[in-house]
Amino acid sequence: MRTRRSKSSGDPVEGIPPSSLGVSHHPNPVWDWHRSVLLHEVTTSLALKPDDVVVDATLGGGGHAREILSRLGKNGMFIGFDADEEAIERCRKLFSTQQAAVHFVHANFRNIKTELEKLNVGRITKALFDLGWSSFQLSAGRGFSFRSDEPLSMAYDKEQKLTAAIIVNEWGEESIADIIFGFGEERYSRRIAKAIVVAREQKPIATALELGEIVKGAVPSAYRHGKTHPATKTFQALRIAVNDELGALESGLAGAWEMLAPGGRLAVISFHSIEDRIVKRRFVRWAKEGIGELVSRKPIPPSDAEIAENPRARSAKLRVVQKI
Repeated sequence: MRTRRSKSSGDPVEGIPPSSLGVSHHPNPVWDWHRSVLLHEVTTSLALKPDDVVVDATLGGGGHAREILSRLGKNGMFIGFDADEEAIERCRKLFSTQQAAVHFVHANFRNIKTELEKLNVGRITKALFDLGWSSFQLSAGRGFSFRSDEPLSMAYDKEQKLTAAIIVNEWGEESIADIIFGFGEERYSRRIAKAIVVAREQKPIATALELGEIVKGAVPSAYRHGKTHPATKTFQALRIAVNDELGALESGLAGAWEMLAPGGRLAVISFHSIEDRIVKRRFVRWAKEGIGELVSRKPIPPSDAEIAENPRARSAKLRVVQKI
C-alpha cells in the first residue's frame, strides 16, 4: 500500500537541494520535481529528536525521508518501508551516507511489526504513514493513470499476482460494481461495471487508457465534463482492491502502535474519506481507552499556500496520536 497512495506525496515541484538539508547529494533529478505533502506539519507534529527511532512506512519518492533524516543524529535510526522495490532502490541511492543508522525494507507496511523484529528493533519512537502515492508511480508502467497506454496492473509490488486486469476481465459484474462503489464511492458504479463487462466480451481490457475510455463512455455527459476525470474514483477503487490497501492500513497501524514506545508519536496522512475514517476511528479508540492522546483533535490540512503551489495536496489530512 503506498504504498501512495492519491501515494500523492509525490507532486511537482520540490526545488530544494538535498545538500541544504544535510542529505547526501545524488545526481538524480528527483529533487527537482518530487514534493511531499504537509512536510512542515509532519516534522513539527512528530517533534523529531536526534536520537529518535523513526519508521517511514511509505518511502515513495523519499521527500519525507529526506526531511526526517536531516533531523536525526548519530544515535538515531531510520527504517524506511515500501512495497515498491523501485522506491527502495531509489532511496537507497539518495540516502547512501547519513549520520543515523538507516535500514530499507522491501515489504508492505502491513508487516511492520514482523519486519522490525527481524531487524532486532525492539521499540520505535516515531512513525509516519503517507497514504498518498508518488509521482514516480505514474510513470512506472503499471497503469495507475487512466491517461497512460500501459498494461493494467496497478500493483505496487510487481511480483504480486492480483492485478486490475484480472479484476476487470475475470470478476463478475456485481463484484466489480461493489468494489467501485465501496472503495471509490462512485455513484455510477453499476453503470461502469456493466460497461466493463460489455467491453470485455468484445476483447480483453488490456491497458489503463482503454479502461479510462470505457468508464468515460459509461457515465452521463455532465459527469464526463466535471472538474475531475470520470474514471478517477474507479481507478482509486481498483488500486485499493488490488493492493488490499484498507486491510494493510488496519494491520500496519496496529503493528506500528504495538512497537511504539510510550511518549512516541504516530502520524498518518490520508487522501480520501475511506482511509481517514479508518485512521480517525483507530486514534479515537486509543484515546478513549486511555492509551493514546490526540496531538490535534481535528485533522491538520495543508495551508492555502501549499495548495496553490501543489493542487493535489488539497485533499490531504494529517492526524497524529501520542502513545501514553
